[in-house]
Amino acid sequence: MNSKKKILVPLATLVAAGAIAIGSGATFTSTTANTISSVTSGSLSHTNSKADKAILNLTNIKPGDTINGALTITNTGSLPADFSLTETSSTNGFSDNYLTLKITNTTTGASVYDGTFGGLVDGAKSSLGSIAAGVPNNYTFSVHLDDAAPNSQQNKTASAAYQWDSVQQAGTTTNQ
Repeated sequence: MNSKKKILVPLATLVAAGAIAIGSGATFTSTTANTISSVTSGSLSHTNSKADKAILNLTNIKPGDTINGALTITNTGSLPADFSLTETSSTNGFSDNYLTLKITNTTTGASVYDGTFGGLVDGAKSSLGSIAAGVPNNYTFSVHLDDAAPNSQQNKTASAAYQWDSVQQAGTTTNQ
């Protein structure tokens, strides 16, 4: 039995050494985690203080008269936007540039248009620039019948309709 013991003892020692080596778990580890990463889109919207209403309306205009109409366009979205004004339709029965229109952004002092009433190209957008989120801009439309308008300008009519648009600005890359 001694010879069996001689074989079993070295074999048992080898098995025990292997178990110790495998079972010790002598491995280095490291772990990190991140909280939930998220992305939220912004919003694009605006209000018009005279939405679906005339900006101005005057009957019986005479030479030398000026009529002013005002409205406020407010960027109510969370994103800055590029705004534009479009004359969607117009008629002007007055001749020789006797009836004029001035459109002014009275918030910035910028002149949007200064010329003949109905002189904006129907359907063409006129850029108003960038308006930051939450910022109102006031616009004044001033129509004037020239002091020198002759009798031939009696019983004439002019009209125009306008549309205001806002468009998101170009996309950007943000590195964090």
